[in-house]
Amino acid sequence: MGTGNKVEMLIAICAVLTSAIAVFIAWDQGRVMRAQQHGAVYPVVQIEGFVSSTAETASMGLRVSNSGVGPALIERVEMLKNGEPVESLKPYVDQFPPGYQQSWASLIGRAIAPGDEIIPLRVDWPLDAVSIVQRDAAALAWSEMDVEICYCSVFNKCWTAIGREMGLSIARAERVKRCERSETDVFEALANYAHTPETNTTAELE
Repeated sequence: MGTGNKVEMLIAICAVLTSAIAVFIAWDQGRVMRAQQHGAVYPVVQIEGFVSSTAETASMGLRVSNSGVGPALIERVEMLKNGEPVESLKPYVDQFPPGYQQSWASLIGRAIAPGDEIIPLRVDWPLDAVSIVQRDAAALAWSEMDVEICYCSVFNKCWTAIGREMGLSIARAERVKRCERSETDVFEALANYAHTPETNTTAELE
């Protein structure tokens, strides 16, 4: 092989290597950009059960918030007891002392913006209608359940968050391939539930 042919082959090899390096750099930059895009809209759902009292009312309920930097698209919500789904919350509602006012908000299909929160269930009693012992006993019955929420980012990256025993969800959410949307919303199902005569049910529309 002549010197000229060797030079041409060396130039060709260098051109191929240069092209391969350029392709790799472009791919790596695209990967970094995608990661930055996903990180810029990363939602973090937290679940918290609460009880509170004021000078006029005693309250308990459930709060779902987004402490991330992107909207959380709620696809599935389940209440679990001993790891098994609870089909209805009505037996737990029946344990509330009378004289309360209940408000609810649906979660399925909702988008929770960064820094926002939704209270899917809140129960208030006039302070003279219920004792703190009665309220705490009702809260204890609800604390037997876990809350599991499956949510996604706007790029369809999905996670599952669990609030253990209706408490604050502080464990890192687990990545899942996708969220199967719930057919029913366990909180919305309480809207038309017939309570005792003392009960006044209102819908919290946000």
